[in-house]
Amino acid sequence: MIGHRHFNGLKTAALFGGIWALMLLLGGLIGGGRFIWLFALIGLGTTAYGYWKSDKLAIRAMRARPVSEAEQPAMYRIVRDLSTAARQPMPRLYVSPTQAPNAFATGRNPRNAAVCCTEGILELLDERELRGVLGHELMHVYNRDILTSSVAAAIAGVITSVAQLAMFFGAFGGDDEDRPNPIALIAMSLLAPFAAMIIQLAISRTREFDADEDGARLTGDPMALASALRKLELGTRQLPLPPERELVNASHMMIANPFRTDNISRLFSTHPPMNERIARLEGMAGYRR
Repeated sequence: MIGHRHFNGLKTAALFGGIWALMLLLGGLIGGGRFIWLFALIGLGTTAYGYWKSDKLAIRAMRARPVSEAEQPAMYRIVRDLSTAARQPMPRLYVSPTQAPNAFATGRNPRNAAVCCTEGILELLDERELRGVLGHELMHVYNRDILTSSVAAAIAGVITSVAQLAMFFGAFGGDDEDRPNPIALIAMSLLAPFAAMIIQLAISRTREFDADEDGARLTGDPMALASALRKLELGTRQLPLPPERELVNASHMMIANPFRTDNISRLFSTHPPMNERIARLEGMAGYRR
């Protein structure tokens, strides 16, 4: 098995360290640090809720329904084969009734996992390419990326809420001696949510690179996923999903950014550029020869 050449795990750990430090710094600024552990506990609580409900929220957002093996024999055959190869339980399979081509996996662990494909991706890809996509999605589950993304999203949400509290606290909280520096509070309350969002998106992009690499190893066919990503880049551009709130919240789970990305900076994207992902997969294929 080829090792990770891009240190994605270390990058994710460093990014998490940054987002936790940001939350604790903001908590420390309010009340001179007396509320740091309160904010940490709030972060853990919201993380646990988002993690536990992740499968239901994403499936509901895509209006997906469970499918039987008789309805989707190729999807079942591929997922069963890959799950067996990985020595993992078979996940539940869903299909979303949308022509926008995409797929995602969710669930708090392999025993409670679900894999969903849209009708559009099932029509767009051949079986070899679909195998590459499903290998990618299964690795999100096996790498516990749903936990990773749930933690990042929950902490980012807490930072935003605490930042709003900081604005209030700076204006009305305590007497003149106890009140933190109002300029520092205003600056942190404005910059912290923005920084948290940037870090959250960076974590999402890093996990996509990992799922590409590990999924290609699981299938043994990096070029199948590269071919699928080329088709998905064009397909999602032609048939983007509407930017509804529930879909936006689930977009980081999908294999391709489901929205129009023409004017979106890489800094604000949930996914790495397709050309970089494809180049890495082609490098894997070349390394294997």
